[in-house]
Amino acid sequence: MYPVAKLIKWRSSINRLSFMVLIIALAHFNIAYAARPVPAPPDVAAKNYILVDFASGKVLAEKKADEQIEPASITKLMTAYVVYKELAENRISMDDMVTVSEKAWRMGGSRMYIEVNSKVSVHDLLKGLIIQSGNDASVALAEHVAGTEDAFVQLMNQYAVELGMENTHFENCTGWPAKKHLTTARDIAKLAEAVIREFPSHYSWYAEKEYTYNDIKQYNRNKLLWSDSSVDGLKTGHTDSAGYCLVASAQRSGMRVISVVLGTESENKRASVSQAILNYGFRFYESHILYSEGEVMSRPRIWKGEFENLAVGLAQDLAITIPRGAYSDLDASMDIDKNIEAPITRGQQVGVVKVSLNGDLLKTLPLVALETVNTGNLFQIAKDYVLRLVN
Repeated sequence: MYPVAKLIKWRSSINRLSFMVLIIALAHFNIAYAARPVPAPPDVAAKNYILVDFASGKVLAEKKADEQIEPASITKLMTAYVVYKELAENRISMDDMVTVSEKAWRMGGSRMYIEVNSKVSVHDLLKGLIIQSGNDASVALAEHVAGTEDAFVQLMNQYAVELGMENTHFENCTGWPAKKHLTTARDIAKLAEAVIREFPSHYSWYAEKEYTYNDIKQYNRNKLLWSDSSVDGLKTGHTDSAGYCLVASAQRSGMRVISVVLGTESENKRASVSQAILNYGFRFYESHILYSEGEVMSRPRIWKGEFENLAVGLAQDLAITIPRGAYSDLDASMDIDKNIEAPITRGQQVGVVKVSLNGDLLKTLPLVALETVNTGNLFQIAKDYVLRLVN
């Protein structure tokens, strides 16, 4: 075991006992072996790629990740995301029966083979979209949600802005080639992260290997689902101009990473390149959530309040990604305002937590009030006034 004193740099404003839980949480993840050097990312046969740790958002490897490219059927990640949003807001339901338009029926490329004027549930169309990459399912869902595909595409672009996909613009819901239908590897990774984080119950469908509709069985084109049991999504894409593309996510020993590989020359190549990048991330990095959103990290004194102490913690998980074996070189510190005065509202910042590795700052997060504390009565205010004078 490494000495706790090496890991935690105490500040004068912190009660050591109040921070013991954080020590225990950090010590739980101690790695016994020394950190190994991290080699350069693999030189793979893809035009663009990015590898991101899901918990922390740290980019582990990238190549031309901000170059705009055609997303092909990876577009359908956003199509599904919009549908998930509609389901979450109860504007549509899985049991809705969608009348298949002639436009949806006539779509070329990959299809789930729905029939014109037939009625298909949103549930079945989503399966056809995710597992079979059905262009016909995409258009049918778009028309059900927004009336027309063009109106649906406006929703796609609105959500792209909300997710910070700064270099993305959609022209359709399928990924059919269009001059201004463009995105980047980095933006796709942001979208994949949002799908996994916001809609975990829907995400499980991306790991399904086959789907049968209209007596036609089709297989998921993500070959990694068969070769790597840690892979559980997400989406393939291919057009002549975009090449063969794959967004993959895998989880091993509690660490999840997302890879986006674009512009490879074949189905086999997109799978092998993705596998190489995923393996690189897991082999040379480790990811930890040091403290969770909403957990009480300390109870500092609050003056002039209805209570004497204030529960403080984080408004989001404190997640870090570090070279494998480097955990014992971490240092954590917590600074809390010595003069917190009521009233304090829930979510108000009262300090910061910093995590460093070998002197380099990895992450800083605000410490916030986890509760609202109103101003106390006259007796409490007077008592605290005297106490502060003598202290």
